[in-house]
Amino acid sequence: MNHDLSQAVIWGVIIGMCLLNYAVRFPPMAIVSRIDLPPAIMRWLSFVPIAVMGALVASEVLTPGGAWANPLSSPSLYAAVVTALVYRFTRSFLGATLSGMASFVLFQHVIPALLG
Repeated sequence: MNHDLSQAVIWGVIIGMCLLNYAVRFPPMAIVSRIDLPPAIMRWLSFVPIAVMGALVASEVLTPGGAWANPLSSPSLYAAVVTALVYRFTRSFLGATLSGMASFVLFQHVIPALLG
């Protein structure tokens, strides 16, 4: 079986997926943006982004590489805690992101040294 794809096929797939993604996502947003929704629904919708972000981050922190990590030796988990604390006290997304990246690098080198 030949797995080589031509450049035209690859670009065709990328452009097709862009168009399909736009066609699926735009109509609901366009319709809902013109409707006055009840405050309870607006409040419920306000939690959707944080729920999605939490689910994405939790899966990467708890199962890095697709397997459950030992929480005591997981640099991802310690870095997530540092990130959450920095964001909690500073409300700075950039500060939390940078501190999370720096703490992940630090924990990635420190934890193996501590565990032997």
